Amino acid sequence: MTPAELSSTVLHAVRRAVDAGELDVTVPARAVVAPPGPGGCGDYATNIALQLARPAGQPPYRVAEVLRPYLVGVDGVADVVLTGPGFLNISLGGAAPAALVEEILSAGTRYGHADAPDAPDAPDAPDGSVVRLHCPHDLRAVVVADAVARVLRCQGALVRVTAEGFDREWTAGLGVRVDGVGPAPGSPPVTVRPVPAPADPLPLGRDAARWALLHPAAHDRPRIGDEHLAQREGNPLFRVRYAHARSRALTRNAADLGFAAEPGPVPDAPQDLLAALGDHPRVLAAAAAHRAPDRIARHLVAVADAALLFLPTVLPRGGEKPSAAHRARLALAEAAGTVLAGGLTLLGIDAPDHL
Repeated sequence: MTPAELSSTVLHAVRRAVDAGELDVTVPARAVVAPPGPGGCGDYATNIALQLARPAGQPPYRVAEVLRPYLVGVDGVADVVLTGPGFLNISLGGAAPAALVEEILSAGTRYGHADAPDAPDAPDAPDGSVVRLHCPHDLRAVVVADAVARVLRCQGALVRVTAEGFDREWTAGLGVRVDGVGPAPGSPPVTVRPVPAPADPLPLGRDAARWALLHPAAHDRPRIGDEHLAQREGNPLFRVRYAHARSRALTRNAADLGFAAEPGPVPDAPQDLLAALGDHPRVLAAAAAHRAPDRIARHLVAVADAALLFLPTVLPRGGEKPSAAHRARLALAEAAGTVLAGGLTLLGIDAPDHL
């Protein structure tokens, strides 16, 4: 069950509680589901009870108690635990990881992309109009606008980027482009104006420079230095690309051992990795809605860190023969690599198979 499907399941539970007369509220348009926070448990958590408490005229915990029976037993939901003031912590059934992996591998690097602008958390322009982005004559602003445009397009929006000025070397060095130079025509645009970089990032090369400009939030000053080129764990970009390359290497190693990936139950599956992979569509939608590609960069770091702990367990050890568990672990590893490659591509950064 993906986060989008789980969100629909939560809303269906609210609707059933309303129809049964246990809650007197208007069913909201969407329910936020995300990995549990501190004190939480399970695969996902939702604050829907806190959202409905005031209109229902009941304490949040009581609303959560009403909703819990409508979630427990739903296909794909193994358990629901209440924590804090009324958070619903949802554990997915054993088949959920296999279904998630299969969905990711089927979609490929387009996993999390929306086919139409009216997807949950979609950007504006559901009527087919154009989202207009405009930025000053500043390299970081142009790079951020370029990444925002990529993310918006993956969510089904039509986008036009204009800038007050543009240097041709920015295209050659960082792969950015704008659709027009000068004042933005048409309807008032969204201005993209991040804190400028303190130094020229072009000497870092395309991938490291784009990461240096996109990983920090727009209101943070980016660091422009050789740390982005370092081949070590302290460099987040290296960890993301290394995790992707390792996942691809495992596929090659498995082929040498005579087996391939096959989604299935993964014994002791790492819940933090599954949660991060399942959260990818929501992260893309939120990055588009908030014009914040830095959310994708930070999410990729979380996926990579969880994957790097898991990848050493994939292949058979010693005299072990490849089994269904090994094929399922390999499928999960390939799914992680697929999410990393897709996210890096949206940021305009290469995801090499060898590193």
